[in-house]
This record gives sequence, structure tokens and C-alpha cells, in this order.
Amino acid sequence: MTRHVEDPRKRLLKRHPDNPILTAFDWPYFVTTVFNPGAVRLQTGETVLLCRVEECSGLSHLCAARSEDGVTNWQIDSQPTLAPDVENFPEEKWGIEDPRIVWVAELEKYAVTYTCYSPAGPGVSLALTTDFREFERIGHIMPPEDKDAALFPRRINGCWALVHRPVPSSGSAHIWISLSNDLHHWGKHKILLKAKRGPWWDANKIGLCTPLIETPEGWLMIYHGVRQTPAGCLYRLGLALLDLEDPSRCLLRGNKWIFGAERDYERTGDVDDVVFPCGYTLQDDKDTLNIYYGAADTSICIATGSISELLGWLKLNSNVQDADLE
Repeated sequence: MTRHVEDPRKRLLKRHPDNPILTAFDWPYFVTTVFNPGAVRLQTGETVLLCRVEECSGLSHLCAARSEDGVTNWQIDSQPTLAPDVENFPEEKWGIEDPRIVWVAELEKYAVTYTCYSPAGPGVSLALTTDFREFERIGHIMPPEDKDAALFPRRINGCWALVHRPVPSSGSAHIWISLSNDLHHWGKHKILLKAKRGPWWDANKIGLCTPLIETPEGWLMIYHGVRQTPAGCLYRLGLALLDLEDPSRCLLRGNKWIFGAERDYERTGDVDDVVFPCGYTLQDDKDTLNIYYGAADTSICIATGSISELLGWLKLNSNVQDADLE
């Protein structure tokens, strides 16, 4: 596979020259593809990826990969780290997918939201862990059809908040926010970010990518838009900024996409033309992001970016939430 050197002047998010960093061939047991990992950097500096692993059956489970530098020398669990538990959680009958991870200081645990897949369709489940070896399942928190969910890392005005993406039987798929007092029962559902209409890159279907990034200026959101073309779907990434104490209020929304499938490993795979990040880590400078993404639903890659640069771009290239929806 030909390696490409990214021109740093061209992109807000810059691909790592060693992409893809993980493929199915790196796994200690036989799998079909690995992609869409949740990510966290532990206090020790170690990076943990909780990767979606697809088996030959077509069903997925989650498996942890660990690295001291977050790029190389990955130590991968010898068996599934979090596998479907159909007996106790029948909503996982067709597998579990696409985790997002946040550290919740109040609970002193990591919260993992993931897609549970059953004959009724995809829904949202929640589990808690301290070490990514043992998990306490909360279970099914959003019924089908719903996915692309992440918990906010702290209560907002006394409530837990969840961003997610329900899909209606007809019409556009928007990003929603819901609230809970106990992490089990959710309500006060509200559309947070609407999919646009027409030829926009983020028309008709959008969804959350990584967990929200807390900044002094607001919650920075990386989201994906799915553009339908005669040749298939194009998954691209954009930015929005939510109010820090009222994240149901969108302050800024980028009017252009910032990252899309360009390299061979992103354009060709099990699902062509897909870049799909589910996790990020923050480097020691508290500004540089390592964004871990699935490429073409086949491999795992890294792109780096600067929070300050992303915010600066957003201020110059944005509309408020309800502008230009047609």
C-alpha cells in the first residue's frame, strides 16, 4: 500500500503517515475487519482503544488494544473484551458496535456507550468500567432505531445528558439530546442539530462522531454527514459548538466539511468512502487531539488536530443551528 505524506497546509485534521495503524491482520485471533474504536488516554499515559471487531459471522464485538504512545506496539486482548451477552441482554443478539468512551469523575468510572444490535434494529446501551477488563452493564437506554451516542462527562444543571441519533421511519435523521437523573431513565428529548436539506454535505442524515470536547468556549462537536450520490454514500466530518451550560443550544455550526475519504484505505473497503471517528485522546499540551477513526469499515487510522485551530476555523466558517437548513 502506497504511503502518502499529508501537506499540513491543506487540512485541519492531518493523517498519520503510518495509517492504517491497526487492521484485522494485527489481531491475535481470526477476525474480518476492525474499525470505529472508542479511545481513552489513562493517567499512566497509556492509550486504550476499544475497537469494533467484526467476525466472519457478520456480528461484531468489542476488543481492547493498548499502546504506550497511542500509535505503535499495540497489545491486543487475546479474546473479546466485551462480547454480546444475549442471555441477560437480548438486545445484543446481533452484536455490539461503535463504542464512545468518557471519564465520569463523579462515578470514578469510564462510561462506554455503544450500539446494541437486535432483530428490532440498532439501539443504545451503556456500560461502566474502571479498567476495560471488567464491565458493569447498565443495559439498553435508547430503543431502536438509535445509535451514535455519547454521554457528557459531567452533569449539566443536575442532569446527565446524552447525545444520540434516532432514525425515524421517514424523513431526515437529526442529532438529539436527552436528559436523565439516574442514567437508566431518559426523557426531555430534544433535537439538538438538524440535518440540512438539498445538496449540502450534511443533508438528510447526520450523527455524532467522538464524544463532546469540553473547551472554555463551549462543547466542541465533531459530527458526520452522509451524502447520498448515484455511486453510494459519502461520509464526511464537520464541526459544531454547543453552549457550555446549556448544550441543547447550538452556538456555531460549520458550513463546510473538514475531513473526508481521500486515501485508498478510506475509499476502498467493506464500505467504501467512509471516515468514521468514535474516539479521541488529548496530548500533554491540552490542545492536540489524536482522533481515531474507522476507514472504509475495514481498518483503524489516526488524524491529529488542534482544538484552538478547529475553534478558530469554526468561527470563520459557521452558521447558527437554524440557518440555511433548506
